[in-house]
Amino acid sequence: MSDFHQVQRAIEHKLQQLNPTMLTVDNESHMHSVPPNSETHFKVVIVSETFEGLSRVKRQQLVYKILSEEIAGPVHALAQHTYSPTQWAEKNGLTPDSPNCLGRGD
Repeated sequence: MSDFHQVQRAIEHKLQQLNPTMLTVDNESHMHSVPPNSETHFKVVIVSETFEGLSRVKRQQLVYKILSEEIAGPVHALAQHTYSPTQWAEKNGLTPDSPNCLGRGD
């Protein structure tokens, strides 16, 4: 079995404990100055009832806690977009685009 996407699959699996109604995990490593096929930079969009009534900081702390092994290891950056279902509906399912990496050099 290939190790390709191993970190991404681990992130997706671990975040299932939040019972998301919507979850996307995008490997954005290719947008940064890292070797090909790296799994170091991710963007997570997650919608969960668990986030209802929690501040943005508390939601992000919860995600960091769940992904503590990945953050301590291979993941260098994790962009989080965490929403309650109500917030997601208000945003019409739109999330901000990730910025270009300033250190990429192209």
